[in-house]
Amino acid sequence: MKFHGSITALVTPFKKGKIDEKALIRIVKHQIVSGTDGLVPVGTTGESPTLSHEEHRRVIEIVVGAAEKKVPVIAGTGSNSTEEAVSLTKFAKKAGAEGALLAAPYYNKPTQEGLYRHYEMVAKSVDLPIVLYNIPGRSVVNISPETVARLSKIPNIVAIKEASGSMDQTSHILSLCGIDVLSGDDSLTLPLLALGAKGVISVLSNVLPQAVSAMVDAFFAGDHDQARKQHYKIFPLCRAMFIETNPIPLKRAMKLLGFCEDELRLPLSKIQPGNEKILIQAMKDYGLKVRG
Repeated sequence: MKFHGSITALVTPFKKGKIDEKALIRIVKHQIVSGTDGLVPVGTTGESPTLSHEEHRRVIEIVVGAAEKKVPVIAGTGSNSTEEAVSLTKFAKKAGAEGALLAAPYYNKPTQEGLYRHYEMVAKSVDLPIVLYNIPGRSVVNISPETVARLSKIPNIVAIKEASGSMDQTSHILSLCGIDVLSGDDSLTLPLLALGAKGVISVLSNVLPQAVSAMVDAFFAGDHDQARKQHYKIFPLCRAMFIETNPIPLKRAMKLLGFCEDELRLPLSKIQPGNEKILIQAMKDYGLKVRG
């Protein structure tokens, strides 16, 4: 299966410490009618590190059910334990997800050989399309382009979400192999598309699903001027969404737009007042109607 276009890295809404299942279903439905090409539950944006295994599985079930096969669901199933990653990926397949997104194992600091064997084990244990996730700012380790090229030879490793912030990294990957690259940084989506990326797994599209989709669609339609205009229009919000650790600003923006509460789980805490003002101004400048 190919995962292309604008794919949303979903928030996990909470209410009084519990998953707000009704809000999550509403968010999924809104994403689909807004033109999103795919959904990623329980990734970094979905606060997967602070979900219990039971909650993690429940979010996957909810999103798969609410999506109704209208768009692919790529479930976040990464872990710094290979055995745990295999277990979560098996569950995702059983639940009906069309793919799995696995961040590089964090904290352990595996070698490139360890990274290769980790992903190889998951891919060979579960017959499900696998998307690698390179985010060294969180995982500490970088999946080298050479390791990506090795992994791309495994049939069900089909793509990589590239969030290193380096265009050189994407250029190097694509010079070595034909794996599909998906941008993992909203502000770099258009530049990476120009290098040959096939889409984005987006944080911003929680708030602006139509706008992010429009930019990607314009690029692939050959209307590069329109894609650039859209990029510059959303760029200030791209920056505002990362003024503090993701998903802190995003959760506040979702609350201000009426999608869900801005409840987070410790150690994440609510956005600082000064940064909230910057976020709100960016939202208003874009033209969003911010609730009090």
